[in-house]
Amino acid sequence: MHTYLSKFVPVFAFCGLAVLFFISASSEPKSVGAGYLDRPLPDFNLTPMVGTDTGLSRQDLLTDVSMVNVFASWCGACKREHPYLMELAATTDVPIYGVNWKDRKGGGKLFLTRAGNPYRSIGDDSLGVLGDQLNVTGIPETYIVDGFGQIRYRHIGPITKIVWQQTLLPLISTLRGQS
Repeated sequence: MHTYLSKFVPVFAFCGLAVLFFISASSEPKSVGAGYLDRPLPDFNLTPMVGTDTGLSRQDLLTDVSMVNVFASWCGACKREHPYLMELAATTDVPIYGVNWKDRKGGGKLFLTRAGNPYRSIGDDSLGVLGDQLNVTGIPETYIVDGFGQIRYRHIGPITKIVWQQTLLPLISTLRGQS
């Protein structure tokens, strides 16, 4: 009898793990960083990224609706997104600011030297302090910030033409109409 039951132990263990996985997967997902939407940006003052002259602070974002793009040289999705950021910087009047997140010293400079620089200014967040305050979960992440320093939208992942046309541009136009 003992041998007969021992054959089913792996089956019971698998079923138990499957039930636990199902319960955790079907529970309501937490909207990461949602608590930061429609709230002020944290007060920050990032030093310039290596190879740039100006850093980035909350005060820089208090003039117009702007995009804050969190990136790193080691991020493959950031590299795929970058040509479109260059296009936006050249064809729109929306200011794009960069946060170089958890990058090695000089990595961001090398990346932007090769690919071009779409940013008005770039802050160095190599220790991830601002990223922690914003609850950055993966990059690229882009925040739409109104002229009052309120985070109005958070996009996780690369900005594409579809994301720009269907989500970001309409939101930016609406926010500009409110100021």
